[in-house]
Amino acid sequence: MMSNSASPVVTGWAARFRCAIKGVDVAVCSQDSMRIQLAAAAGATLLGLALKLSTSEWCAVVLAITVVLASEALNTSIELVVDLVSPEYHAIAGRAKDVAAGAVLIAASGAAAVGLIVFGPHLWTRLHG
Repeated sequence: MMSNSASPVVTGWAARFRCAIKGVDVAVCSQDSMRIQLAAAAGATLLGLALKLSTSEWCAVVLAITVVLASEALNTSIELVVDLVSPEYHAIAGRAKDVAAGAVLIAASGAAAVGLIVFGPHLWTRLHG
């Protein structure tokens, strides 16, 4: 069965899961910013392991990482759709991309705040014993 856009209708949970994995792959392989965010997430994870974070601290860190990565993926999606429907420059298309990028900035700022709150006391204690 084909939809109006001539793309196949995806049925079944396994097929939908494969599409989701393909979407993550597109975001990671096509966006430098996503790879930077993944590197930051890996760094935060390694630091958390070294500092032996508590369960509640891990919950905050994992949630912050997830929100940033999800917002990066949504930003990529919005950019791709805007480029499709407006291949030539258009001020409103540019504003849509800017708003999507702003959402990533908001998420990353929140994650940085979580990082300061969670990692800060641990690092302060280690530095000033």
